[in-house]
Amino acid sequence: MTMHLERGLTTLNTRVRKKKPTKAKIAQWQEQHRLHNKQMKRLGMKNHMMTFDEYVKYIHGQLKPRTESVVSTPWYHTESTFRRESETDKILSYVSKGGFEPCTKKEPMQYTGERKLVGIATMHKSNMVPIFADDDDKTGKKQATEIATMRRN
Repeated sequence: MTMHLERGLTTLNTRVRKKKPTKAKIAQWQEQHRLHNKQMKRLGMKNHMMTFDEYVKYIHGQLKPRTESVVSTPWYHTESTFRRESETDKILSYVSKGGFEPCTKKEPMQYTGERKLVGIATMHKSNMVPIFADDDDKTGKKQATEIATMRRN
């Protein structure tokens, strides 16, 4: 005869046994409980103050603190709201001195130099170079051909 167990059963004891708290641990919890209640009283949260047994359950995660919703009227919602009586019915908004400048259309840029701008040439990839007409070359053809030959060499 062989010794077998039913499927799903085990001979190992996996249950965690509760240990009794030591006197030092209880003294530490009592001090923490006292400080907790003191802090809650200082903050005005008297509904979070608890007995020692409740506090021990609370620190072991067995008790959630009770939350009581206190409905109170905020300081800015008072019964007698201040209203201005017929001193000024309409308050004027600020009018800037420069008008409505941020949204005005920008004036187009224009060349105002002494030399005459004939055109714009592309030197390399997207490098744009201005072509000016000089005293000896009124059309700017000489400078344009120099840039074209420079580009191909």
